[in-house]
Amino acid sequence: MIIDGKKIAATIQQEIKESVQNLSARPPCLAVVIIGDHPASQIYVNRKTQACESVGMRSLKIELPATFSESELLAEVERLNQDPAIDGILVQLPLPAHINPNRITYHISPEKDVDGFHPFNVGKMLIGELDGFLPCTPLGIKTLLERSSIDISGKHALIIGRSNIVGKPMAALLMQATPGGNATVTVAHRHTTDLKSLSLLADIIIVAIGQPKFITADMVKEGAIVVDVGINKVADASKKSGYQIVGDVDFEHVAPKCSFITPVPGGIGPMTIAMLLHNTFLSYRQRFPTKN
Repeated sequence: MIIDGKKIAATIQQEIKESVQNLSARPPCLAVVIIGDHPASQIYVNRKTQACESVGMRSLKIELPATFSESELLAEVERLNQDPAIDGILVQLPLPAHINPNRITYHISPEKDVDGFHPFNVGKMLIGELDGFLPCTPLGIKTLLERSSIDISGKHALIIGRSNIVGKPMAALLMQATPGGNATVTVAHRHTTDLKSLSLLADIIIVAIGQPKFITADMVKEGAIVVDVGINKVADASKKSGYQIVGDVDFEHVAPKCSFITPVPGGIGPMTIAMLLHNTFLSYRQRFPTKN
């Protein structure tokens, strides 16, 4: 079965929209900061701000030149931290080489860290306190599985990729002793030996490595659940654009073996944005618990 992430994300966004419409006070507001004119970053930021507006939230897009210094960016983040009209702050990555992304992330107030990257929120996640902000893509995957009525308790989950954005937090979420968790988790990476043997043991495979069609049919057992986080451009002369978007999974050949699989596009991407909206609304609720 193909899991329609776009449809599930649309349902979540409709739920958020209804909640926002029921507010008697101002709507939640997300501030998105982008440095420079990186084309992909511009596309991602526009999608996020448009998603905010589609559910009735405010979005503040702050565009800064690539020459902006690290100290100037820290000052801008601090201004947003102190602004009571801002509920969530997102600094779009990648940043120019002269700016340390960790230093910027650490400076965002944990109460407005809707990306879920601040060490305070990461720490809460690791110790099982899930009332902080969870990283949007792993939370999107967890929510996708839950809303597809997939019980992962007791299953062996293989996560391929150990990034701070997907792999590490995904492992933490799936192993928690909470609903939507209780999986036995293995994390594989570029130094893993005999990946194929590991993947053939896995009930659930989550892959986020940025390598087109890396997971092939001979690496997946019958009935496995496969979640593809990869987004890759590959040349395709038959397309008007000259390329096509594919995931890290060879979807055409892997899908027939799976009980569930996510497509690319239309799988995890929409869920990531839906969780950003979820976190922004959560921030608003935590900061103004009496507002309705």
